[in-house]
Amino acid sequence: MSIIVSPSILSADFAYLADEIKAVEQAGAEWLHIDVMDGHFVPNITIGPVVISKIRKHSSLFFDVHLMIDDPMQYVKDFANAGADLITFHAEAVTDHNAAIQLIRSFNCKVGISINPETSVDTIKEIITKVDLVLLMSVHPGFGGQRFITDVLPKIQEVKRIIDNSGKNIDIEVDGGINDTTVKKVVESGANILVAGSYVFKHNDYKKAIDSLKN
Repeated sequence: MSIIVSPSILSADFAYLADEIKAVEQAGAEWLHIDVMDGHFVPNITIGPVVISKIRKHSSLFFDVHLMIDDPMQYVKDFANAGADLITFHAEAVTDHNAAIQLIRSFNCKVGISINPETSVDTIKEIITKVDLVLLMSVHPGFGGQRFITDVLPKIQEVKRIIDNSGKNIDIEVDGGINDTTVKKVVESGANILVAGSYVFKHNDYKKAIDSLKN
């Protein structure tokens, strides 16, 4: 699989959000990572469906919507209607993973499942082959700019083995502390989608930052 960089708008300048999104698209990004936080599941509040529907009008990027919220099933329809292409929910926030997968698919969106750094892969082992993407958090979710947690690398490798054994085409995404130093081990472990917030948006050359991760 080719490497895809999904810049996280959590680190963008929200005063110029449409311009920031256009800039990363022109710099070679194919996906846009949109972190949705409710102040309950994680200790931060970000954006909701209204903002996503507004930026959808300004971008043709693949919208990679990451729900870090309690009861994500309650809001799937709203995010799908707002323009999400992929909706990722947290295993820790949902009791019936199969029902969440079916609900997201019913709105013609791709499905992702995510686990936090301290959550075992065993939690999602039985349903990895039912989703389109597995997102492994390599920081504690809530805020950008955190240091990469190296203990996540064996978990990436474990998910990769499960996917390879299944013979299915399922993406592995890693979010947190991705930069030109950590990217090599992440990709070697099996990830093909890289979420990069601070590294891209704090760089003075978005194209150079994205290219350094892809290469």
